[in-house]
Amino acid sequence: MRLLKNTLYVQTQGSYLHKDGENLVLKIEHEIKARIPVHKLEGLVCFGNVMVTPALMEHCTNNGITITHLNRFGKFQARIEGGVSGNVLLRRQQYRICDDDKRSVPICQTIVLGKVYNQRQVIARYLRDYKDKLNKQDQEQLEIAQTKLKRLQQSVLTTNTLPQLLGKEGEAASLYFGVFGLLIRNDAFEFTSRSRRPPSDEMNALLSLAYTLLAHDCRSALETVGLDPQCGFFHQLRAGRVSLALDLMEEFRPMIDRFALSLVNKRQLGRDDFVRKENGAVLLDEDARKRFLSAWQDRKQQKIYHAWFDETVPFGLLPHLQAVIMARHIRGDIDSYVPFLWQ
Repeated sequence: MRLLKNTLYVQTQGSYLHKDGENLVLKIEHEIKARIPVHKLEGLVCFGNVMVTPALMEHCTNNGITITHLNRFGKFQARIEGGVSGNVLLRRQQYRICDDDKRSVPICQTIVLGKVYNQRQVIARYLRDYKDKLNKQDQEQLEIAQTKLKRLQQSVLTTNTLPQLLGKEGEAASLYFGVFGLLIRNDAFEFTSRSRRPPSDEMNALLSLAYTLLAHDCRSALETVGLDPQCGFFHQLRAGRVSLALDLMEEFRPMIDRFALSLVNKRQLGRDDFVRKENGAVLLDEDARKRFLSAWQDRKQQKIYHAWFDETVPFGLLPHLQAVIMARHIRGDIDSYVPFLWQ
């Protein structure tokens, strides 16, 4: 089993990163704050004004360490990586499947199936944990949504075109996010609908940041196994979009939602930890983002059972394992892509 390496998140403005031997050195105002062996890293994520020296960039790209630059509030700006890796024959097969609806639609079916199943699991876990504390109306709404998602999940397997699958996925999202606000047990937070670009409330800000980090991990996982993260099946091709990474993310989004909910419900974050910009965007402030990133790293280390591999693995390895399954299917080693179903 592949070892789970670390991703270093640097968000202190004015940070200076350079190479010293086989180490990455972090300086703030000329004072060394950290010295990390490069071989322990698989990614470097920089927020805002963070300086990375050319020597360190070269060392990272030569050793398969991706450098991602976000703005201060977590919006993607740029990515630095080495030359294209992986088996060219595998990528050629990936491109062929992408252009063949008969072969790509079954992959899309399982992606949507995994996402809807895991959305049901988020609701089921909440009902299990808080059933005695729910009022009758909220409980009924959640149970109805769960039943409708189960019915929708069953219908996905008989849906044979991409436009219809997109419709099913949209219907599931409407059902799921229609009751998502009921899962929040912190009175300081509320949720009415999913809003992106920009997030319009605190809960959406947490979801957007978590999805950004998940996208980084999914892209890295696909590149590790030799697949092209831009050539997707469910998410259609678009210049600059990592469509296959977005495909791989879908089944994990509900689990990330649960992570964001736990931060709010356990009051690890409060409304005072957010700032509102002039354009209406709501974002985590710098100190709160440090706590968020620390919790994210802790979550990635927690163990979870993967039924297909029949192993208990760190949560952070799930994107890599699913990328392995995707590559095996594209290569023809297994008959279908098998999504991760959260138990």
